[in-house]
Amino acid sequence: MESALVRVQDVAAFRGERLVLSGVSMSVQAGGAVLLLGPNGSGKSTLLRVLAGLKRPDAGSVSWPDVAVPVAYLGHADAIKPGLTATENLRFAAAGRPVAPALAALGLAALGDLPARMLSAGQRRRLALARLALSPAPLWLLDEPTLGLDAASLELLAELLATHRAGGGGVVAATHQDIALPGATLLRLG
Repeated sequence: MESALVRVQDVAAFRGERLVLSGVSMSVQAGGAVLLLGPNGSGKSTLLRVLAGLKRPDAGSVSWPDVAVPVAYLGHADAIKPGLTATENLRFAAAGRPVAPALAALGLAALGDLPARMLSAGQRRRLALARLALSPAPLWLLDEPTLGLDAASLELLAELLATHRAGGGGVVAATHQDIALPGATLLRLG
């Protein structure tokens, strides 16, 4: 039997005065993925924030069978320090691990010494995704990870996600665009 990284049961959540989630149930297995689909305002980002522990559900429950399961969360903002180089930005997440492989995995090896303020929007997004490659977290929560990515970068993202899942990690991704997550469970919101 597969191991669940997280289980969500009948979760409801408000954003302000508006109910955006109601009766949402799902689980993410080791090696699995859930793709959150729905129009703007349907609660995709809110559900990711609940899973990340940034918002409490207003009803229902989120359970972590392994209480030590950490998550890596990538929101809409890339959280890149513009005055630091790409390499320096990653060192904060690296915890002593080498950052060169993460830069290479996202096609940024030649840009490691460039200040982040000089990167294009797509390159900054790939730098934020490179942080995931350094994360030991088994569960990745991704809010619109494809923003600003060209076709070649989408392939790099697909490889990154496949490698993470092959190692027993799980992914929950909210998106409006096609994302390569073979075998993912589709959860339509809204």
